[in-house]
Amino acid sequence: MSTHRDSQRRDGLHHDARAVLTEWTAPTPEEELLRREFLAHLDAHDDAMWRECVPGHLTATTAVLSHDGGEVLLTLHPKAGMWLPMGGHCEVTDASLALAALREATEESGIAGLTLLDGPLALDRHRVWCHPPHSWHLDVEYGAVAPPGAEAMISDESLDLRWFPVDEIPELSDEATRRLARRARDLLNARAGRSTSAGTA
Repeated sequence: MSTHRDSQRRDGLHHDARAVLTEWTAPTPEEELLRREFLAHLDAHDDAMWRECVPGHLTATTAVLSHDGGEVLLTLHPKAGMWLPMGGHCEVTDASLALAALREATEESGIAGLTLLDGPLALDRHRVWCHPPHSWHLDVEYGAVAPPGAEAMISDESLDLRWFPVDEIPELSDEATRRLARRARDLLNARAGRSTSAGTA
């Protein structure tokens, strides 16, 4: 019974990812190429949503913003040695990519009551070592907002956890992190009717 239920959940998450990427409008030509690549990967691999997929698998990442959008919470990733957003592999209990992103953000930030922004906000493809010598994370990226007064709590998946101003993310990070944080901040500001000097690319 549980095996059948797990199979239905796996099929459902695969279907959700395909629907999300089919409907998503990529903001850059590079991400449009990634969108098509991700869809082709889903078509080619029944297990594309799961870590077991050796060539690569879809993952979910979330930039967690402070309630006013001024800061982003980043984790010092123990394997990458970089300041990165919250994120990771999908699990069979995840009903959608968005919920996978929210779960990972909640687990890694220790903050309850995160509010997920409409997404995805970005796509990124990067090399990882889930299956030696390497495989790929096909990352679908979201943004979330922490409630006022939220206190982050470091998890055992992180070396450190800190808030950084969105426009002052440290050098020990990457452009994909900066882009995602800016896009999440700009979307939150637009919803609140606030102007921002940063672009969304």
